[in-house]
Amino acid sequence: MLLTGYEKEIFRSKCNQAAESVHCFAHLNDDISDVIPYLNAEMGGDAFTLDPPSVTFKAHGKLITIHPKKIAVNALSGEEEAEKICSWLMREINDIWERKDEIVPKYEARSEPKIFDILKLLPNKAVCPKECGQPTCMVFAKLLSEGVKATADCPHLEPEKKEMLDSYLAGFDLV
Repeated sequence: MLLTGYEKEIFRSKCNQAAESVHCFAHLNDDISDVIPYLNAEMGGDAFTLDPPSVTFKAHGKLITIHPKKIAVNALSGEEEAEKICSWLMREINDIWERKDEIVPKYEARSEPKIFDILKLLPNKAVCPKECGQPTCMVFAKLLSEGVKATADCPHLEPEKKEMLDSYLAGFDLV
Protein backbone atom coordinates (compact mmCIF):
# COMPACT_ATOMS: atom_id res chain seq x y z
CA MET A 1 0.00 0.00 0.00
CA LEU A 2 1.46 3.32 -1.08
CA LEU A 3 -1.09 5.73 0.38
CA THR A 4 -2.05 5.01 3.99
CA GLY A 5 -4.38 7.95 4.57
CA TYR A 6 -5.17 11.63 4.24
CA GLU A 7 -6.68 14.56 6.07
CA LYS A 8 -9.37 16.60 4.30
CA GLU A 9 -9.52 20.38 4.22
CA ILE A 10 -12.88 21.66 2.95
CA PHE A 11 -13.16 25.31 1.93
CA ARG A 12 -15.14 27.77 -0.18
CA SER A 13 -13.63 29.71 -3.04
CA LYS A 14 -12.00 32.92 -1.81
CA CYS A 15 -13.06 34.77 -4.96
CA ASN A 16 -16.71 33.67 -4.69
CA GLN A 17 -17.74 33.16 -1.08
CA ALA A 18 -21.41 32.96 -2.12
CA ALA A 19 -20.81 29.84 -4.23
CA GLU A 20 -22.78 26.82 -3.07
CA SER A 21 -20.03 24.35 -3.95
CA VAL A 22 -16.95 23.69 -1.86
CA HIS A 23 -13.44 22.53 -2.70
CA CYS A 24 -11.25 19.98 -0.99
CA PHE A 25 -7.57 19.46 -0.37
CA ALA A 26 -6.66 15.98 0.77
CA HIS A 27 -3.34 16.31 2.59
CA LEU A 28 -1.67 12.93 2.09
CA ASN A 29 0.11 10.94 4.80
CA ASP A 30 2.61 9.65 2.23
CA ASP A 31 4.58 10.98 -0.72
CA ILE A 32 3.03 9.47 -3.85
CA SER A 33 5.41 11.02 -6.42
CA ASP A 34 6.35 7.64 -7.88
CA VAL A 35 2.77 6.69 -8.83
CA ILE A 36 1.90 9.95 -10.63
CA PRO A 37 3.11 8.87 -14.13
CA TYR A 38 1.13 5.64 -13.71
CA LEU A 39 -1.97 7.60 -12.68
CA ASN A 40 -1.46 9.75 -15.78
CA ALA A 41 -1.41 6.62 -17.95
CA GLU A 42 -4.44 4.99 -16.33
CA MET A 43 -6.66 7.99 -15.66
CA GLY A 44 -6.04 9.98 -18.84
CA GLY A 45 -4.30 13.05 -17.51
CA ASP A 46 -5.37 16.31 -19.13
CA ALA A 47 -2.29 18.02 -17.69
CA PHE A 48 0.95 16.49 -16.46
CA THR A 49 4.15 17.98 -15.08
CA LEU A 50 7.30 16.07 -14.27
CA ASP A 51 9.00 18.60 -12.02
CA PRO A 52 7.28 18.97 -9.67
CA PRO A 53 5.22 15.88 -10.44
CA SER A 54 1.47 16.38 -10.83
CA VAL A 55 -1.42 15.13 -12.92
CA THR A 56 -4.81 16.73 -13.56
CA PHE A 57 -7.82 14.90 -14.94
CA LYS A 58 -11.61 14.98 -14.88
CA ALA A 59 -13.59 12.30 -13.04
CA HIS A 60 -17.07 12.19 -11.53
CA GLY A 61 -17.68 15.64 -13.04
CA LYS A 62 -14.83 17.13 -11.00
CA LEU A 63 -11.44 18.53 -11.87
CA ILE A 64 -8.87 16.63 -9.81
CA THR A 65 -5.17 17.45 -9.44
CA ILE A 66 -2.82 15.04 -7.72
CA HIS A 67 0.47 16.26 -6.25
CA PRO A 68 3.03 14.21 -4.27
CA LYS A 69 1.54 15.17 -0.89
CA LYS A 70 -1.84 16.73 -1.78
CA ILE A 71 -4.93 16.14 -3.90
CA ALA A 72 -7.19 19.04 -4.96
CA VAL A 73 -10.82 18.46 -5.97
CA ASN A 74 -13.15 21.24 -7.13
CA ALA A 75 -16.90 21.92 -7.11
CA LEU A 76 -18.11 19.50 -4.47
CA SER A 77 -21.58 19.53 -2.93
CA GLY A 78 -20.18 19.09 0.56
CA GLU A 79 -18.01 17.05 2.90
CA GLU A 80 -19.83 13.79 2.16
CA GLU A 81 -19.05 14.02 -1.56
CA ALA A 82 -15.46 15.06 -0.76
CA GLU A 83 -15.00 11.95 1.37
CA LYS A 84 -16.53 9.73 -1.30
CA ILE A 85 -14.17 11.04 -3.99
CA CYS A 86 -11.08 11.10 -1.74
CA SER A 87 -11.63 7.50 -0.61
CA TRP A 88 -12.18 6.46 -4.25
CA LEU A 89 -8.92 8.20 -5.21
CA MET A 90 -7.05 6.46 -2.40
CA ARG A 91 -8.30 3.07 -3.65
CA GLU A 92 -7.37 3.98 -7.25
CA ILE A 93 -3.88 5.19 -6.24
CA ASN A 94 -3.18 2.03 -4.28
CA ASP A 95 -4.64 -0.25 -6.98
CA ILE A 96 -2.59 1.41 -9.72
CA TRP A 97 0.53 1.23 -7.54
CA GLU A 98 -0.06 -2.50 -7.00
CA ARG A 99 -0.42 -3.00 -10.79
CA LYS A 100 2.43 -0.68 -11.81
CA ASP A 101 4.41 -3.55 -13.36
CA GLU A 102 1.55 -4.03 -15.85
CA ILE A 103 1.28 -0.32 -16.74
CA VAL A 104 3.49 1.77 -19.01
CA PRO A 105 3.97 5.10 -17.21
CA LYS A 106 3.08 8.18 -19.24
CA TYR A 107 5.16 11.34 -18.95
CA GLU A 108 3.09 13.74 -21.05
CA ALA A 109 -0.46 15.05 -20.96
CA ARG A 110 -3.17 13.65 -23.17
CA SER A 111 -3.48 15.61 -26.38
CA GLU A 112 -6.68 17.58 -26.90
CA PRO A 113 -8.79 18.04 -30.02
CA LYS A 114 -8.32 21.30 -31.87
CA ILE A 115 -11.43 23.46 -31.84
CA PHE A 116 -10.83 24.72 -35.39
CA ASP A 117 -10.57 21.14 -36.70
CA ILE A 118 -13.99 20.48 -35.14
CA LEU A 119 -15.42 23.76 -36.40
CA LYS A 120 -14.43 22.95 -40.00
CA LEU A 121 -16.64 19.86 -39.92
CA LEU A 122 -19.73 21.57 -38.53
CA PRO A 123 -22.53 22.77 -40.87
CA ASN A 124 -22.65 26.23 -42.41
CA LYS A 125 -21.96 28.45 -39.40
CA ALA A 126 -23.34 31.58 -41.12
CA VAL A 127 -26.92 30.25 -41.26
CA CYS A 128 -26.92 28.02 -38.18
CA PRO A 129 -30.36 27.98 -36.50
CA LYS A 130 -28.71 27.28 -33.09
CA GLU A 131 -30.92 24.25 -32.41
CA CYS A 132 -28.08 22.72 -30.39
CA GLY A 133 -28.82 25.26 -27.69
CA GLN A 134 -25.49 27.08 -27.95
CA PRO A 135 -25.05 30.74 -28.93
CA THR A 136 -22.38 30.00 -31.59
CA CYS A 137 -20.82 27.07 -33.41
CA MET A 138 -17.52 28.04 -31.77
CA VAL A 139 -19.06 27.45 -28.32
CA PHE A 140 -20.51 24.14 -29.53
CA ALA A 141 -17.09 23.11 -30.91
CA LYS A 142 -15.45 23.95 -27.57
CA LEU A 143 -18.02 21.86 -25.71
CA LEU A 144 -17.43 18.97 -28.14
CA SER A 145 -13.68 19.25 -27.50
CA GLU A 146 -14.31 18.93 -23.75
CA GLY A 147 -16.69 15.97 -24.11
CA VAL A 148 -19.59 18.02 -22.71
CA LYS A 149 -21.58 17.82 -25.97
CA ALA A 150 -21.79 15.03 -28.54
CA THR A 151 -22.05 15.21 -32.31
CA ALA A 152 -25.68 13.99 -31.99
CA ASP A 153 -26.45 17.34 -30.31
CA CYS A 154 -26.06 19.12 -33.67
CA PRO A 155 -29.24 18.25 -35.62
CA HIS A 156 -27.88 19.70 -38.88
CA LEU A 157 -24.62 17.75 -38.99
CA GLU A 158 -24.45 15.74 -42.21
CA PRO A 159 -23.99 11.97 -41.68
CA GLU A 160 -20.58 11.84 -43.40
CA LYS A 161 -19.31 14.85 -41.41
CA LYS A 162 -20.72 13.32 -38.21
CA GLU A 163 -18.82 10.11 -38.94
CA MET A 164 -15.60 12.08 -39.59
CA LEU A 165 -16.08 14.11 -36.43
CA ASP A 166 -16.88 11.05 -34.30
CA SER A 167 -13.75 9.36 -35.65
CA TYR A 168 -11.64 12.45 -34.87
CA LEU A 169 -13.05 12.77 -31.33
CA ALA A 170 -12.63 9.03 -30.68
CA GLY A 171 -8.87 9.56 -30.92
CA PHE A 172 -9.18 11.67 -27.77
CA ASP A 173 -11.55 9.26 -25.96
CA LEU A 174 -14.42 11.74 -26.39
CA VAL A 175 -16.94 9.46 -28.13
